[in-house]
Amino acid sequence: MPLVAIFGVVVLLLSITASQLSPTLGMSWPSSKSMAVLTRLVLLLTLAPVTHAAWTHGLASHGGALSRRSAVHASAAPAALDAQRGVEAKKRVLILISDTGGGHRASAQAVEAAMNEQQHDLDISVVDLWTTHTPFPYNMFVPGYKFAAKNPLVWSAVYFSTEYKPFYSLLNCQGTLICYNGIRKCIEQYAPDLVVSMHPLCQDIPLKVLGDLAKESEAPRIPFATVVTDLGSAHPTWFHPGVDACFIPSDAVQDVALGSGVAAGQLRQYGLPVRKDFYAEPDVTREALAEQLGVANGRKTVLVVGGGDGVGSLEDIVGTLATRLGESCRDQAQLVVVCGKNDELRRQLESRSYDGVRVHVEGFVSNMPQWMAVADCLVTKAGPGTIAEAAIQGLPCMLFFHLPGQEAGNVPFVVDGGFGEYSEEPEVIAQTVCTWLQQPSLLEQMKQRALEAAAPQATQQIAQDLLAMI
Repeated sequence: MPLVAIFGVVVLLLSITASQLSPTLGMSWPSSKSMAVLTRLVLLLTLAPVTHAAWTHGLASHGGALSRRSAVHASAAPAALDAQRGVEAKKRVLILISDTGGGHRASAQAVEAAMNEQQHDLDISVVDLWTTHTPFPYNMFVPGYKFAAKNPLVWSAVYFSTEYKPFYSLLNCQGTLICYNGIRKCIEQYAPDLVVSMHPLCQDIPLKVLGDLAKESEAPRIPFATVVTDLGSAHPTWFHPGVDACFIPSDAVQDVALGSGVAAGQLRQYGLPVRKDFYAEPDVTREALAEQLGVANGRKTVLVVGGGDGVGSLEDIVGTLATRLGESCRDQAQLVVVCGKNDELRRQLESRSYDGVRVHVEGFVSNMPQWMAVADCLVTKAGPGTIAEAAIQGLPCMLFFHLPGQEAGNVPFVVDGGFGEYSEEPEVIAQTVCTWLQQPSLLEQMKQRALEAAAPQATQQIAQDLLAMI
């Protein structure tokens, strides 16, 4: 890497470190949006020489044997193999994601299951496009996400910088030059009859590849749809005017889509896709379910969730909640804490003793619908999937954390929707939850507002429309 690129990275890291230390040192430091501007300048220095090299490499690669390959031949190969085996060729659907957080894959699997339920002759593949089909550093999006999600200043810098269209266009140009061949190989390998993007960074290059394949084969372009998995707000990279359909969950996301050049006729607003377990009719009573899960019957139950990766600090929140519930609802309430993959937090909470309240601690769980079904309210970070699932279950939500930009819009979705509140202060969180539990009529009113905001049929409606595109 040229010296100027190394210098740029060092400047950025030093800036982030200084911003973290500045409160301790009594210094002021730029806001997250100012950091975003700094990030643009640093990355421009870093990317300029890399982009030049990528351009030279890309011109040679795009002119090679891969780009001359017949798209018709690539698409026909799996079908021909099926014919040789004497079986009817299945319709192939390629769902593109990146495992940046658990929500994209969870939503993709929900759509996959609904499509298979409605039509049985399908071959659906859910693929982490960037991890499995692009070179370094693009294949490091997942660990990069985990780091940024735990460092909100870094997240802000990246998020707000890439909202700036000219800057994102430069990054996209570089990404296309370096990653085009790998992404094209992916599409040729799966030979889909329909491509579905369920990640904001899975639009631009796949659409370019599909356009090139269509030109080379002189055939219609393979249909392409985007299913947005953010709820109350969305990054502009979700939206590309070249898609055949764009599925959105809310009015707020519709505004972003229209402002990003997607036509109203391309938009279909149903809601956020979730697993069937969340919207299917329960086959057991709440009492029986509580017994199965090993929690007490007859107690007011507060479910505390920190996200699949354990993002967001729960230790102080749980401690304060337990204390206040022990005081105001003594021996009448219980906490169920789901720590996700944060094993250290789980051990800490399990080692504590609690007075006047039961505390049940879980790690990563795959039966969240059951835990929600036995809860009276939910304390959680403002993740879009969790909020959509909670609304379907009629759970009031106490939100305690959101990622800057991406999850900020989820807060008014809940608060303005009348089924929750937001605070980062453990004491405020605890007092709010205690007030809810002590006022059954208020809790019931919030439950009804949650159900009004819910979209339990969204997954089935999205699947039905996607099938019609094949």
